[in-house]
Amino acid sequence: MILINNTNNIKMEDVGTDHDILGRTYEYCIAQFAAYEGVKGEPFEDKMKRLTSELSEMFAQSNTLQEEIKKNLASIGFEVG
Repeated sequence: MILINNTNNIKMEDVGTDHDILGRTYEYCIAQFAAYEGVKGEPFEDKMKRLTSELSEMFAQSNTLQEEIKKNLASIGFEVG
């Protein structure tokens, strides 16, 4: 919100002939993010392997919890399909 408010306060006559403030701001933010990720980030392939592995673990935990919930509900007379 601060970025939007600050961008809205820019007087267009002060920026010269390039009036695409939002586009320039977006490009700057993306460049800063990419630079930051490049410094601290892990290679894309490694990151995707790690994240998909973590996701698989979360799916397994979810399945286990769903089965436990179904059993608990069944024990009190409520069946879940």
